[in-house]
Amino acid sequence: MANTIEYKGYISTLEYSSDDKCFFGKLEMIDDLVTFEATSAKELEKNFHQAVDEYLETCKQLNREPEKVYKGVFNVRIDPKLHKSLYKNALKSGLSLNSYIQKALEREVLLVG
Repeated sequence: MANTIEYKGYISTLEYSSDDKCFFGKLEMIDDLVTFEATSAKELEKNFHQAVDEYLETCKQLNREPEKVYKGVFNVRIDPKLHKSLYKNALKSGLSLNSYIQKALEREVLLVG
């Protein structure tokens, strides 16, 4: 499982630098670069919340949407045998490959999420 933290629907990846003896994070799923750091887990969470709040306030002042826009299109590289099996299953289900994969992803996200 990845090291992440979530606040107000915003997710950050978290890492530790043994050289600097500090934790640091970066807000994900936004178009801007927002980072924060701390020397303890408690401080890291506090600084993350502050970074999100400040980012949202800045976006509000600039009259910008804070979240990255997703178009619903992305490339996925998979094993050719899996590709063939997916297409075969899609045909048997009477679905396009895109629809079949979307339904499979929806099931996976609903099971996990």
